[in-house]
Amino acid sequence: MRQRLSRPAASAAVTDHGWRYLLGSLRTSVPVTSLSEAVEVATLTTARCGQDADRHLRLDLRPDRVILTLQSADHADVTARDADLAARLTAALRDAGLRPGPEIGAEAARSVQVVELAVDAIDIAAVRPFWKAVLGYVDEPGHSGPTDPLVDPLGQSPAIWFQQMDQPRPQRNRLHLDICVPHDEALTRIEASLAAGGRLVSATRAPAFWILADAEGNEACVTTWQGRDG
Repeated sequence: MRQRLSRPAASAAVTDHGWRYLLGSLRTSVPVTSLSEAVEVATLTTARCGQDADRHLRLDLRPDRVILTLQSADHADVTARDADLAARLTAALRDAGLRPGPEIGAEAARSVQVVELAVDAIDIAAVRPFWKAVLGYVDEPGHSGPTDPLVDPLGQSPAIWFQQMDQPRPQRNRLHLDICVPHDEALTRIEASLAAGGRLVSATRAPAFWILADAEGNEACVTTWQGRDG
């Protein structure tokens, strides 16, 4: 049951159960009518997963839906255990009168999805530590190499991966990241980012935001709520 599944195998194993394979994870959505019902869904699915819940199941509770994600925390990938859990959770939810599904073709604004951000770089190993520090990210489980992706340890924000460039782009970036942190965390985050190879581009609008850049000039702003009134 710990065996990793190929992409086609993972998708085929869960599609008929109302789940979809997305970037090394399985996801489905359960419509609910209140936050209290969302908590009931969380209780039901956690109990159905049993001892596997902590290492495989993630829940996003909203007043109108619960997003369920299955992925092996040890491998950052889909295993046979995850596919089995998807089938078991679907059966339990349907027995409870709930209808899990990917919301494809429904009236929802969009279906289940996963967002990643890519950083183009000439020297990935040189810029990766900066992004790890400025975002407060960690290595993806089982992938700690100098060019491997980075992930949010709390699972709240998109993963970052690095795309190899053949030649530099000297023009200014048209896209940068804003990382809003608690006001009393900002200086610690900035210091860690500078120590990881970043540079301070501007602090003229601090403490509202500081502009930082990695070794190749890709920018990120560390922001707080302070300095924005008046």
